Amino acid sequence: MLLNGKPILMHTIEAFHYSDFKPKIIVVLNVDFHTYWEQLCEKYNFSIPHILIKGGLQRFHSVKNGIKAIRGKSVIAIHDAVRPLVSNELICSSFREAEQTGNAVVAVKSKDSVRQQKGNSSLSLNRDEIYLIQTPQTFQFEILNKAYKQEYRNEFTDDASVVERTGITLNLIEGESKNLKITFPEDLTLAEFYLSQKTKHKKTLN
Repeated sequence: MLLNGKPILMHTIEAFHYSDFKPKIIVVLNVDFHTYWEQLCEKYNFSIPHILIKGGLQRFHSVKNGIKAIRGKSVIAIHDAVRPLVSNELICSSFREAEQTGNAVVAVKSKDSVRQQKGNSSLSLNRDEIYLIQTPQTFQFEILNKAYKQEYRNEFTDDASVVERTGITLNLIEGESKNLKITFPEDLTLAEFYLSQKTKHKKTLN
């Protein structure tokens, strides 16, 4: 999908490449799309260095494949390809927190009332205790590598749930409302708006 004239994934890669931390980038992608991605890179003159890795059956297996491409001590940020608006500040705070404490999981407090469905009834939950999890989810290599030696479980919906299973306490850091996950058409419209505002702001500063 295109966002402001180029594939969403390219915006996401650029966000990390041009951040203050400038991490090495690994793109984990379904093997059936590798050739197509390479064609897109050529079409859009996209030359940011990155390693292309084969994706797995589930997110769990894809991340595991990505980890195998990493050697030595490092801090690893795992990020959704369709969150292209992640800011430099959020990327940097994630890496810094993980460097100091071992992990950093980006989250935002729920602004809405929350109810949990139970059978035919529902239960009201305290929204002050509810956090919506975003990415990046960032970990020291040793912690992440050990966690992904586990067998896959259905409850592993993200990297935080995989790491938590090993007994590690997760450190939540404040996320951003603009760090949206493009899932529906209206998300794409909103992302285009945010990008246009960002461009206007840059022009004003210049």
